[in-house]
Amino acid sequence: MTAAPVAAPSEVRTHPIGLVPAVLVCGAAVLLFGFEQNLLGYAVLAVGLVVAWLVDRSGRTDRLLPDLLLIAIGQVIISTMPLEADIAYWSMVRFAVVLGLAVAVPYVISRYWYGDRVIRFPWRTGRRWTRTQWIYLIAVTVAGWLILPFYFITSGVYENWPTVTTPDEIARLFVGVNAVGTWDELFFICTVFALLRRHFPTWQANLLQSVVFVSFLWELGYQSWGPLLTIPFTLIQGYTFKLTKSLTYVLIVHLIFDAVVFCVIVYAHNGWPAIFPLVPS
Repeated sequence: MTAAPVAAPSEVRTHPIGLVPAVLVCGAAVLLFGFEQNLLGYAVLAVGLVVAWLVDRSGRTDRLLPDLLLIAIGQVIISTMPLEADIAYWSMVRFAVVLGLAVAVPYVISRYWYGDRVIRFPWRTGRRWTRTQWIYLIAVTVAGWLILPFYFITSGVYENWPTVTTPDEIARLFVGVNAVGTWDELFFICTVFALLRRHFPTWQANLLQSVVFVSFLWELGYQSWGPLLTIPFTLIQGYTFKLTKSLTYVLIVHLIFDAVVFCVIVYAHNGWPAIFPLVPS
């Protein structure tokens, strides 16, 4: 039995003025995660939500406040812990709980309080992958293999991840990198992007979710000139999800990159596996 195709989020009436609170709410991520200034970030979130309430009340937008509130709640939950990579057992449990809540709380509120289905996790769409999709998977594998080692090692950002030498540490790093990569798609694409697409054209919603996504990745460790890579990546992920409507597909793309990231971190600390042709000697 095949699953029914997943429809795009139902659109509601949104005046261009609605971009003001949306930019404030999503832009707060720069303060929360980029600069780690929680109080300023919370203040900007609060202002954004007040402005959303005002424009909803004016009739220029419809239900913008409830949807931006879900994005704000997720950001606040994430901001309650530092995002530096740490593979200690307790830190991994903390990551799982906090990041899990950042996805679960907005979903539960949306589904059971608001009574809508905007936040969805379409693992199966009932569609076969096209030849273009398969070619794209091959292309991103090659691109990640060539570009990511050069970025991590020349910039030194691999040091933002812990040194791993024992089999247990390497296994925990592998689990952590892939778990966070999976969560990225659940929150930034299936939650933030989906909620924003309800109100704004896809290109605007994609830019807004990218601000939150890139800010998170910055605090996680993708620093130095990392945004030159993470900004295009997050935008392409959003656009790919819009085209395929498949969480499975965008997740596989993401995990391909994360597999390369894992190998690069291990290589940078240990000198193996020596499988990267463009790594400086």
